Amino acid sequence: MEGLAMLRQLIGQLQELVEVYGSHPHYHLQQHHHLHLQPSLQFQLPLLNHHSQQQHQHPRWCPINVDEGSPDDYYSFMMAAGKSGSLKMLEPCKPPPTKRSRKERTRGKSSGTTNTTEPMEQHIWKDFPEDLYEAVIARLPIATFFRFRTVCRKWNSLLDSESFSQHCAEVPQATPWFYTITHENVNSGAMYDPSLKKWHHPTISSLPTKLIVLPVASAGGLVCFLDIGNRNFYVCNPLNQSFKELPARSVKVWSRVAVGMTLNGSSTSEGYKILWVGCDGEYEVYDSVRNSWIRPGIMPSSVKLPLSLNFRSQAVSIDDTLYFMRSDPEGIVSYDMVTGIWKQFIIPTPLHLTDHTLAECGGRIMLVGLLTKNAATCVCIWELQKMTLLWKEVDRMPNIWCLEFYGKHVRMTCLGNKGLLMLSLRSRQMNRLVTYNVSSREWLKVPGCVVPHGRKRQWIACGTAFYPCLTAVA
Repeated sequence: MEGLAMLRQLIGQLQELVEVYGSHPHYHLQQHHHLHLQPSLQFQLPLLNHHSQQQHQHPRWCPINVDEGSPDDYYSFMMAAGKSGSLKMLEPCKPPPTKRSRKERTRGKSSGTTNTTEPMEQHIWKDFPEDLYEAVIARLPIATFFRFRTVCRKWNSLLDSESFSQHCAEVPQATPWFYTITHENVNSGAMYDPSLKKWHHPTISSLPTKLIVLPVASAGGLVCFLDIGNRNFYVCNPLNQSFKELPARSVKVWSRVAVGMTLNGSSTSEGYKILWVGCDGEYEVYDSVRNSWIRPGIMPSSVKLPLSLNFRSQAVSIDDTLYFMRSDPEGIVSYDMVTGIWKQFIIPTPLHLTDHTLAECGGRIMLVGLLTKNAATCVCIWELQKMTLLWKEVDRMPNIWCLEFYGKHVRMTCLGNKGLLMLSLRSRQMNRLVTYNVSSREWLKVPGCVVPHGRKRQWIACGTAFYPCLTAVA
């Protein structure tokens, strides 16, 4: 009975609207609706048909007797009107639609796409040109390529293909990866892929296991290693395991040295050079084409000795020039790998700065370091102004992140300085890894480095950035 009363009230309201506005909702009740009305309602049907035929002359609604008849009659009538598209109703006992959360919408989309995935048709893809396979695979994400190598022997042999190497050289440089060494296991590295935010744990079997070797420089997908005794150099591609131990140096230097690396051309196929320089001014250059060390000359008198190199800062390479940071006097020394010319630039360092290191982005020289005043510590970014040779602050870490450093003795290590920086921030109570994109000025937290099948978070000791290249050969 309550349902009947509600229907009567609704139809009564509709009739009141008709009397006020004198129009109809532009629908036709015709015989194809198959309305099964009770006798008390059937006498109204001719009137409805009559007005239906005369609707263009006198568009009006006809009264309906709502005092008699069953709820089914009213429901049939209302459903007929709803089917005509002119009357919008809520279904009985159905709540109004509610807004779904983003998680539910995403789940719905993902499930929908999974179910509608169509299999590849063999009669189409069997005629795909073979020369395009290499061009397509060269543009896949690095991690995806190693899964594709298991498809067939032909794809697995692409690393040795000269044509595939040319396709890889045509692909713009991707976001740099980071090769790091952990405190817990100094004889094995951990690579971080910032695009997937994932750690990889490669095994470079050719590296000596009885010596501690550290990554000190990179170029063209190759990483240069130096043993902790500063005696032997090694070059390796962590992705394809290409490895070379460099010949012994002609100058026996047991003190600490700074190292830089550049390419002779656009890829490692044209060769590469490695420079080491000590604080006393001794230096040598390794040429991969000759596979030997050479001494181009002596340090010019315009460069003050000793160099007082900042060994916490890795060298920055821009085109064919390497830049090293020095502390006395404060500034930068540079070496052109083509002309063999040394230069010195006196550039005062910002006040209250510690753990600072050089970086580069798009040909610009950057400086990153910890700015500490009283108990507050913050990571700041500067850019070198070429006209004035002064550092200009361009960005700093968000304040909410810096609050975590308040009152703590924080140390910073820069693990990569090629456009995308990885910074290790640590104290007795804290161990944080963050990345900073110099171009977009975006700060991101890095997930903890955990070895496979392990739970303990690893402490990063040192590292370097490198552009991943599948075909680079040492």
